[in-house]
Amino acid sequence: MFRRAFWFTAGAAAGVWATTKVNRQLKKLTPESLAAQAADKAVEAGHRLKDFALDVKAGMTQREDELNDALGLHQDPDRPDNVTALPGPRRLRAIENDQTTHRPTFSYDRNEDH
Repeated sequence: MFRRAFWFTAGAAAGVWATTKVNRQLKKLTPESLAAQAADKAVEAGHRLKDFALDVKAGMTQREDELNDALGLHQDPDRPDNVTALPGPRRLRAIENDQTTHRPTFSYDRNEDH
């Protein structure tokens, strides 16, 4: 009698355990659950991409500082009169196209002096 009760209880427990496992797996495969898992993975991937971009930006800044030090190009934002950096292309174009300075206009002919 005790043997039968033991095996009956063991079988019932195994059945409950198996049913619970199967139901959990079925819930994981519902469309809502799959959508939630995909959204979580996308958010996680977005965070990893953001971290990667921040690492790249930090590395670029560090390398730019190293190159500026190696080339002797230092720019102190607090002292604009102490700037030894080369002017950027926009600044050069502005200097070249500056119409406020009065330059003498004359035609230069190489054959004129001979």
